[in-house]
Amino acid sequence: MDSAKAVAPAGAIFDLDGTLLDSLADLADSANAVLEERGFPTWPVEAYRTFVGNGMEILMERALPPTVPKSESLGMAAAMREVYGRNWHVKTRPYEGIVPLLAALADAKVPMGVLSNKPHALTCKVISHYFPDTPFVHVQGKPDGGRGKPDPGLALDLARRLGFHPDRVAFVGDSCVDMDTAVAAGMVPVGCLWGFRTRDELLEHGARVLLGRPSDLLAHVAAPA
Repeated sequence: MDSAKAVAPAGAIFDLDGTLLDSLADLADSANAVLEERGFPTWPVEAYRTFVGNGMEILMERALPPTVPKSESLGMAAAMREVYGRNWHVKTRPYEGIVPLLAALADAKVPMGVLSNKPHALTCKVISHYFPDTPFVHVQGKPDGGRGKPDPGLALDLARRLGFHPDRVAFVGDSCVDMDTAVAAGMVPVGCLWGFRTRDELLEHGARVLLGRPSDLLAHVAAPA
């Protein structure tokens, strides 16, 4: 979307699952293992495209029948965290073109951060494993007992760490959760089309830029002066 070129964001915040990493199969396998163990129906991997994005508690709520009480779904979310904590790197891989994109942004001195609704400690572990050479200014997951996306608080803190007013920061993600976060924080909502959700969802939730491939971001982010 050409209209977004004029804003020239100078920093970038990335979502993790569905944006930097294709992690859907590991998330689905972990959730299905917990569902099967408790006697509930499992789901095909593709169904999890609409289940993920708001954290594991909401993921498990969406995967369970609506009659299951909240207390049980929370217990199953805790069980999923344990299973996924052992299996987050079985099938997960960076999307094609992501590693070169991050290297190009680093070479251009564009400050970068990561904001995920994964638990914070796990988010840091995943980033260290898959992107050990990327100089992220800060990596932030969902704090225990704290608010995650789409609440803008953590995104605004990341913008401060990057050193820019929010309107100079591109928030790159693949879902309505990410676009809603960007809009609430006053950032530039950038939707990636290789992720878990659809073009229509991204546009409906405020995407001002749509990326067909990772390298497309380079045309929309200016090196800081």
